[in-house]
Order: sequence, then structure tokens, then C-alpha cells
Amino acid sequence: MTPISDEVFVRMDELTPAEKKVARSLLANYPSAGLASAATLARTAGTSTPTVLRLVARIGIGSYPEFQERLREEVTQRLNSPVSRAADRLTGEGDGTLFQRSVTQRLGLVERLAATVPPSEFEAAVALLATPARSIVVSGGYFSRFVGQILALQLDQLVPGVQFVGEPLGRDIGRYLSMGRDSVAVIFDLRRHELPAKRLAALARQQGAAVLVITDEELSPAADDADVVLPIAVDGVPFDSFAGLIVLVEALVEGVFQRVGTAGLDRMRQWEESVVIHRAFRAGPEPDDEDDDTEEDQDG
Repeated sequence: MTPISDEVFVRMDELTPAEKKVARSLLANYPSAGLASAATLARTAGTSTPTVLRLVARIGIGSYPEFQERLREEVTQRLNSPVSRAADRLTGEGDGTLFQRSVTQRLGLVERLAATVPPSEFEAAVALLATPARSIVVSGGYFSRFVGQILALQLDQLVPGVQFVGEPLGRDIGRYLSMGRDSVAVIFDLRRHELPAKRLAALARQQGAAVLVITDEELSPAADDADVVLPIAVDGVPFDSFAGLIVLVEALVEGVFQRVGTAGLDRMRQWEESVVIHRAFRAGPEPDDEDDDTEEDQDG
């Protein structure tokens, strides 16, 4: 039996904006969110009970009680799953060397991107980032902000107006307050989800900006205010892995590059001609003449 979460996932591009809110709330707290009443799920998603029922019907289930029965069957199957794999990950047992197992696991996370990121949502994210905008403001969490910086640095060489903010609810708050309907907020928020991400998504939405949230499969609460949500698998040992996240970011950048075409090439060319990075390589000792200092010597 196909999990309901998979059925919702493959139909994401068919859903109305209101139905997408229900789908995201369901997936963010799956399957327990669906075991509550239809009215409760609707309140959580910020929609109406008829919207919940329309989503259920769209995935081919006749009624909400039948939908909940399917979920209960899934829970029973999960409870019967063995936990020995978790013990193996702790003890290091398994085929191959530790390095081989680590590489294999992370390759699996990359391969799962095709199952966690709906193609329609990916294309929508590329469209947001490639369409001329007043500003594209990127922020992230405790660890994910470093990947956010990579996205911002690379996008800035393809399209104008890209800004990375390190303290979005502090000294950089003005970047969000200056946003408008022609702006995009890109928010990274992976588990353990951080409260600022939810506040920033709501603030950006209030300013009229489009919101792109990049998160894990459990979905950040910020997804409730997002126009586009890109969920990835992050399971790793001992910390969550960014393997899939890095590939997703690179795919987004490539998507933007393909979409903006020659305009992106022109901007890259401007960068290349304007920004000169000096590198000094010396095989021998430093010269004795103190008056012969170069810019490379001072910056090296």
C-alpha cells in the first residue's frame, strides 16, 4: 500500500494554494496531524474543513474516516519495523569500512532528493530566483546559514539584488522591512527548527514578498507562510547531513543559470573582469628589501 504522504507528494503540483497549506501541515507532522479531526487539521493549516476534505478526495480517498483508517494502518506497519539498523549505526557494524558506509549513506540522501522535492516546487523556486526582483534576501539557521551564504554568493554572480543577512532579526532587520512584492525571501531552516525562521517568513509575507523555505522532511514551521517549500532528507551520524542540501543548492543555481541565459553570462563576465584575486606563490625566502612590498605581500 502506497503511503498517503507519497500520494500527497506526487500530486503537489495539482493542488490549489489552500490545499498545499493542508498538505504541508500534514507532511510536517505526519501522520499524527491526519489522525486529528478534519477541523483541527484545517485550523493548523490556516484553511477550512472543506479544503481538507477536497485534499482527501484529490488523493483518491472517499471520506475522512477512510483517510484516518489508512493512516492508522501505516502507523501499525511502522511500529512493526525492526530497530536493529539504528543499533548498527551506533556500533559501526555493517558491510564495508566506516568510510564506505558513510559515503553510501550520503549518496542515498542525494538520491532521495528526487523523492522529497516535488519537481513543480523546484521549478517554482528557480522561477522566483531568476525573475528580476528588487531584492533576494537569504538567511539561515545555526549551521544552515553557511550553505545559505554559498547560495547567495553564487546567485549574486548571476542575478542582481542578492543579499545574505547574518542577523535578520537584529542589525539586518532593515533588509526585510525594505522588501516588497517584487522581493524574495529565501529561508533555510532545518531541524532543530528555529523560531526566527517562522518570524522571518511571516514578516516577509507581511511585506508582500515571495517566500522560499528550504527545510527537512519534517518541515519547518516557517513553511506555513511559504509560497514554495523544498524539503530534503538530512539523516546523518552523528549530526544531520548537508549532502542533499548542497546538491539542492547547486541544482537551484544551475536552474537559475539556465533560465537567465546570456544575461547571467554577462554578469559573470562583469565579475570576472572587475574582481581580481591576487595569489602570490613563493618558492624561496622573502626578499630582504622592505621597500619592495606588493599588494599581494600585504594581503597574503
